[in-house]
Amino acid sequence: MTGANDVGANGGADDGVNDVVQAAGCVLWRRSPQTGALEICLIHRPKYDDWSLPKGKLKRGETLLAAALREVREETGHTCAPGPRLGTLAYTAKGRPKQVTYWSAESTGGTFTPNAEVDRIVWLPPDEARARLSHPTDRPLITALLSTTPAR
Repeated sequence: MTGANDVGANGGADDGVNDVVQAAGCVLWRRSPQTGALEICLIHRPKYDDWSLPKGKLKRGETLLAAALREVREETGHTCAPGPRLGTLAYTAKGRPKQVTYWSAESTGGTFTPNAEVDRIVWLPPDEARARLSHPTDRPLITALLSTTPAR
């Protein structure tokens, strides 16, 4: 998610200077209503035609964890209970360095409503979620989640 309230690494407004763009997200999971097995939520972003994890830029004054939980709610319609921090990915996006910090987050309920930013979500077993992720750099986050959450 982008906007006038985004912040860079300096904690101030994202003014277009080559600061590190800070973002946060979650590996959202639940137990299958049918089997009790672990399922991971992936989002489809039509703008990029990719499968990803819910994430987005921080707003002014927002903490990383607060941003991660807000992004899950905005992109999936689900509320969640945060778990362990899973790590930070660093890469270049639109010519600027970006860092995205992720947490494990168990869904506590919600209903997805398609929108312009996210048109679909899927709940998949970990191996299928890992394979469907469009960006290979996201795949280790599934492994990190599994090291903190029993698969059952």
